[in-house]
Amino acid sequence: MQAKRVVMKAQGGPDMMELETVTLPAPAAGEVQIQQTAIGLNYMDVYQRSGAYPLPLPSPLGLEAAGEIIALGEDVSDLAIGDRVVYGGVLGSYASHRNAPAARCIKIPDGITDEQAAAVLMKGLTVEYLLNRTYQVKAGQDVLFWAASGGVGQLAGQWGKHIGARMIGVTAGAENCAAIKNLGYADALDRKSEDIGARVRELTDGKGVPVVYDSVGAASFDASIDSLATYGLLVSFGATTGPAPDVSPHLLQVKGSLYFTRPTLANYVASREDLVHSAGETFRLMKEGVLSVNVNQRFELGDIVAAHEALESGETTGSTILTP
Repeated sequence: MQAKRVVMKAQGGPDMMELETVTLPAPAAGEVQIQQTAIGLNYMDVYQRSGAYPLPLPSPLGLEAAGEIIALGEDVSDLAIGDRVVYGGVLGSYASHRNAPAARCIKIPDGITDEQAAAVLMKGLTVEYLLNRTYQVKAGQDVLFWAASGGVGQLAGQWGKHIGARMIGVTAGAENCAAIKNLGYADALDRKSEDIGARVRELTDGKGVPVVYDSVGAASFDASIDSLATYGLLVSFGATTGPAPDVSPHLLQVKGSLYFTRPTLANYVASREDLVHSAGETFRLMKEGVLSVNVNQRFELGDIVAAHEALESGETTGSTILTP
């Protein structure tokens, strides 16, 4: 079978990616072959393309997609030809067709489209582990979440509100601030015009918040630390502006006996059991109407350079989908 895929022969800017046609072999034992219908775009893709996360070269790109199974390898018993599936964390999703490990594929429930599944899976898995496992958010707590208008941030606002937390979102500009107030956030802070640490203190009667979720990194680190209550936890789960600085034990001490962690999704869904549970929670809340998935940008696979440029510009909101 002939398949189109994006390949990168050197790490660097978006122009390092190119579309090529390859011959796809039959799926190996434990694999399924998927005709892909929707491909998710994630900031992790940018990290891998840019060289922030080294990859052996040449390399495919992309980690998430949905589609229909068209062939089965040996020893695959719980999936069938014709099943709609979605997967995340499997390098090589920027393709029209591909082989993928059956153990990383999740059946898409009725009532959820392929596009919704591809747009939500990795973002939903991320929010599930952040709010339920890295720190267990409880009803009545104040929570600060950076990049609140992005795909992860939009889901986090809705999920946190469902739990009963007071969600405080940080975004950029009046338009985005207004938008996230409809996505679970009780308060919206504009990082371009407000002192985030001071505003959080104002909103919490001087106490600060017990947990800050920060995917921005270098540019937001000081404000995140200044927003925390005594014994608070800074969850640094991304670095869109560069890595957070090395954290000194002395800083954590003088700022209020704080805690710092740098989790990654791969650890939280390493087992099949955790993957199925986390995806199941995401899909359950979608079907219950708790989570809405906003696909606000769509690109053809051949326009992958423009898609990455848009994502890196910081101007995208919600989720972005590639169509093969």
